[in-house]
Amino acid sequence: MAKIEIVRSLLEDIQKNFKGESHKIIDLIETLKDNPHKGKIVGQVGGLLIKELKYRSFRFYFIVDGNKLKVFSREELVDLLIRFVRMSDKKDQQKTIVEIKSILAKFGSESF
Repeated sequence: MAKIEIVRSLLEDIQKNFKGESHKIIDLIETLKDNPHKGKIVGQVGGLLIKELKYRSFRFYFIVDGNKLKVFSREELVDLLIRFVRMSDKKDQQKTIVEIKSILAKFGSESF
């Protein structure tokens, strides 16, 4: 089972924008614990994959170690860390992806 981490600023944005529905989004994010292959790949920097989950017209972006995801089986993914870092709506999707790639290239995943 993978470990899920949500960046504090993203958690605050989810609670602010979705209020009562925020628990549905957190539940959607938590489904990755059992199925870490879920989500669409939208970019790659080094060995890190940038993936997205959709909820209505919003996208939630997370970073995962692509090498571990490809090589290990579901049972072996206990030490996989999935870090959710940003959210956007459809119109800001490309801008957000470029921003995440830029930060990863310059500073690595610890910068989130």
